[in-house]
Amino acid sequence: MSISYDPASPVPPFEQVRTSLANQINDGTLAVGTKLPTVRGLAADLGIAPNTVARAYRELEEAGLLETRGRAGTFVGATGDETLSRAQAAAATYAEVIRGLGLSAEQGVAIAAAALR
Repeated sequence: MSISYDPASPVPPFEQVRTSLANQINDGTLAVGTKLPTVRGLAADLGIAPNTVARAYRELEEAGLLETRGRAGTFVGATGDETLSRAQAAAATYAEVIRGLGLSAEQGVAIAAAALR
């Protein structure tokens, strides 16, 4: 597991950690059931405050990507697979709508990219 963190970035540290973990969960780099480092351990590795990592973990847990099992630790949750499946289904529906409107794939991608910003 590799967490991307740039202290010079204008993006808040918790968001960098959250995004990095979410991307790794959604692309399968971090498989369901993978145990994550402790909040304090990851914070020490990254050189950031434990509350920063705790916030990232908490937001990922609220999104269903992580689950905390008490003293056993924090793990990649099974919902991560469902989240990716739901996103893929939404993308397929969007593609169908774009084709139905007679727009090109390039136009559809541009519209989606603009909506995600």
